[in-house]
Amino acid sequence: MAVVITDICISCDACLDECPTEAIVDNDENPTGEDIYYVFEDKCVECIGHNDSPACAEACPTEGCIVWGANPSTEGAVAGQPCVED
Repeated sequence: MAVVITDICISCDACLDECPTEAIVDNDENPTGEDIYYVFEDKCVECIGHNDSPACAEACPTEGCIVWGANPSTEGAVAGQPCVED
């Protein structure tokens, strides 16, 4: 269970402070070496028990940047689809 930040990330920092489990790191700490923010799958809880939807996706100004990862735990979520749609 986790969300994924895609390569359309503009590295704006909006998501960093919103994550209740501090699962998101900036591009400097991305273990893949990509120049985008990264969500540690083992720390992300999809905000279950914290918010109605992933807080990072709610805060993100880039539509479709944050998507559901493989095997989402959130009811009705579909892997690869945006967590929040405007």
